Amino acid sequence: MTKILTPLLGVLLLFSGVYTHAQTVIEGKVTDSSTGDPIPFANVVIKGSSVGSTTDFDGFFKIKGDAESDTLVVSYIGYERKEKRYEKGISQVLNFQLNPEATNLGDFVIVAGKQENPAFPIMRQIMENKNRNDKRSLDAYQYTSYNKIEVDVDNITDKLREKKFMKRITSVLDSIETIAGEDGKPILPLFISESLSDFYYRSEPRLQKEYVRNTKITGVGLEDGSLISQVIGSSFQQYNFYQNRMNIVDKEFASPIGDGWRLLYDYELQDSLYIDDDYCYLLEFQPKNDQELAFAGKMWITKNEFALKRIDVTMAKTANINFIEKIKIQQELDRTEAGPWLPVKSRILVDVAELTNNSAGFLAKFYSSNQNLQVTEPKPTSFYERGIELAEEAVTNSEDFWAQHRHEKLSPTEVNVIAMIDTLNNIPFVKTWTEIMKTAARGYVEVGMFDIGPIPLTISGNNVEGWRGRLGGRTNENFSKKWQFNGYGAYGLDDKKWKYGFGAKYIIDRKKWTTISANYRTDIDQFGVQVNPLTSIAEGSAFIALTSLGDLVRPFYYDRAQVEFARQFSRAFSASLSLRNQNFTPLFDFRYRKELNRVDSPLGTDFTTTETIVRLKYARDETFLINDNNRISLGTLRWPIFMLSYTRGFKGPINGDFDYNKVDIAVSQTLKMGFWGNMSYQINAGHIFDEVPYPLLTAHIGNESIVYTDIAFNTMDFYEYVSETYGSLKLQHKFEGFILNRIPLIKKLKWRLVGTGSMLFGGVSESTLAVQVLEDENGNPLPQFGTLKPSKPFTEVGIGVENILKFFRVDYVRRLTYLDQPGVRKSTIKVSFDISL
Repeated sequence: MTKILTPLLGVLLLFSGVYTHAQTVIEGKVTDSSTGDPIPFANVVIKGSSVGSTTDFDGFFKIKGDAESDTLVVSYIGYERKEKRYEKGISQVLNFQLNPEATNLGDFVIVAGKQENPAFPIMRQIMENKNRNDKRSLDAYQYTSYNKIEVDVDNITDKLREKKFMKRITSVLDSIETIAGEDGKPILPLFISESLSDFYYRSEPRLQKEYVRNTKITGVGLEDGSLISQVIGSSFQQYNFYQNRMNIVDKEFASPIGDGWRLLYDYELQDSLYIDDDYCYLLEFQPKNDQELAFAGKMWITKNEFALKRIDVTMAKTANINFIEKIKIQQELDRTEAGPWLPVKSRILVDVAELTNNSAGFLAKFYSSNQNLQVTEPKPTSFYERGIELAEEAVTNSEDFWAQHRHEKLSPTEVNVIAMIDTLNNIPFVKTWTEIMKTAARGYVEVGMFDIGPIPLTISGNNVEGWRGRLGGRTNENFSKKWQFNGYGAYGLDDKKWKYGFGAKYIIDRKKWTTISANYRTDIDQFGVQVNPLTSIAEGSAFIALTSLGDLVRPFYYDRAQVEFARQFSRAFSASLSLRNQNFTPLFDFRYRKELNRVDSPLGTDFTTTETIVRLKYARDETFLINDNNRISLGTLRWPIFMLSYTRGFKGPINGDFDYNKVDIAVSQTLKMGFWGNMSYQINAGHIFDEVPYPLLTAHIGNESIVYTDIAFNTMDFYEYVSETYGSLKLQHKFEGFILNRIPLIKKLKWRLVGTGSMLFGGVSESTLAVQVLEDENGNPLPQFGTLKPSKPFTEVGIGVENILKFFRVDYVRRLTYLDQPGVRKSTIKVSFDISL
């Protein structure tokens, strides 16, 4: 009887709805097969049904329910669709790796007619509500930020594996599959970092500060991470789509919700759905011009505030940018109590293409998670003086600490990455090559506590010294974090003279970067290169290297002793005070009056200057990094740099031969002009208030080489003009691809147009001209100098094309004034080499 009743009871329960079979639960993660990164916002559904879900920001999904089909389908824009079978009635884990599609997105079909694109009303509402949703409208905010960066070698071909140097790391490559995953492509990790920091912002004046509390760095060939620790935090991962243009890899990309949205993008309304508690519109977009620095992708816009909730964008492969195959940004935002939205999670991928068919590419992956979002009262401006501040003991390798403080735990892939990097660091071949690359980048060879170099200055030659050999070096941070010593020795085979120099620097305060230094040199130089104290050219620059080879123009030997005190008083304001004594021994025909105002004064050749120089600098939003015992400026973002220098020359006290006063000023800035490109300008002016021999006047730098430089006037001969009073303006506008991208056929070359212009006003007073010596003791004429007419400026303009074969730039420069001088170059063609994106 029981055998009969039991099945009947089961049938009754089934039809009554009381009895149900076990529920199907499917969990998993969706990742990119080529990078291993999560794919957020992907669609995961049971085939032929409405049962499904979307992946969260970290690529995870969970589905509860069942349908007739036993197949799970995952799809997302830009990826090949993938299917897998699942088992009904059980809980299970199914992970997916999607392959990027080989083709670009298809064009939108825009149908002409009276009906408006349904995406446009939403876009207009986004524009109307931008200010109240943009985080920049907050007076101040702060949050705790966790950041992760990984750099890998990808696209390792079989042919590359057969290379001799790659075979030496075969044992590592054999385990690559543990990183790539089930269907992934092999990658070779080079670097992974984590950082934990506090980020602060205020709007008036616009300032930000990051206090890096802790960092952990694992990289091939890396030993000291002090510099890297300052660039792996939140400050360098700020992406705000409410800006009209966003700076990414030093390029200005147009935002899909920028003011010029209708001119630059096409839009399509795809769907509407709930994300958390927000009902959102899903908009798809792509650039109208495929070479524009713009994005294709999707964004989720809230219905109530018309605020950006989520966004997923990818740079078009055809965009006019070098070496970069792909840029992908994904971001999720949350509403603050005050209304504006702050990013809570961001993921950025930069895929660097292979330079040749036989080389590999690189992947740079950035992840940022922000927690404890707080809208606060603005802190005092003095709080923001150091834009990036590193805690005293910031490097923390304790796994217990990171396990407790990470916002997201490391994935199994990332754990394997760290283990593989440690393995690579123990391979002798890898150690050797990382040292070679570090030396090439720094210009110095590190030997324990000392850096030997600079390497480029080791061998050179000119018409005075013949072949010149030089050996020098400096102490590094391993020697002391307070003291730095340097020195060098050089010898010329023709003049058979030793040249040498030595110096010391003491770092008094690293927070307000206060230093005192002293140095002495005896060497050779040429007039007209390092005259203006505000625009002196760095010793290791390419221009100095070129001008110091071959025939030197008006060369001289010198002995120089200098002491300098420098301090950063605030984030914007810095100053230095120098005392310098220098002896000049000209190697060309030169005479001066030992008593300038006496026509019958005895003549001299050598002379000595004793100077006190005060330099002031104001740069409102300049950012600095500290590298070893040196400080690196990253320049300013929005504001110009103002500089002022006052030089006082003394006669007598320390063998000075002249009394004089000199003032120089400089203003410079780079203006971001959206799709018009970038314009840089530099204004310089100066005046010497006393009569001095012409070598102490301002010599305007000419350029007689074939190489273009924005330091010099490119149609002016070297030392062609000097001035007692001068004012100059230099302009350079890089149109990027704005013009040439719109010309059929030409745009395939990805050339970029550059416009340049220079104007120089100058002159020498009659009283200063009167003290110059025109003849030697025997009445023979001496080499003289050219001067400008105060009412007639020296002017030149140029047009250039850069990005030729990605590396070269060619400029045509035309001289517009002073064309009647003998031997004048009315126009010239200059070339230059530049590796830029």
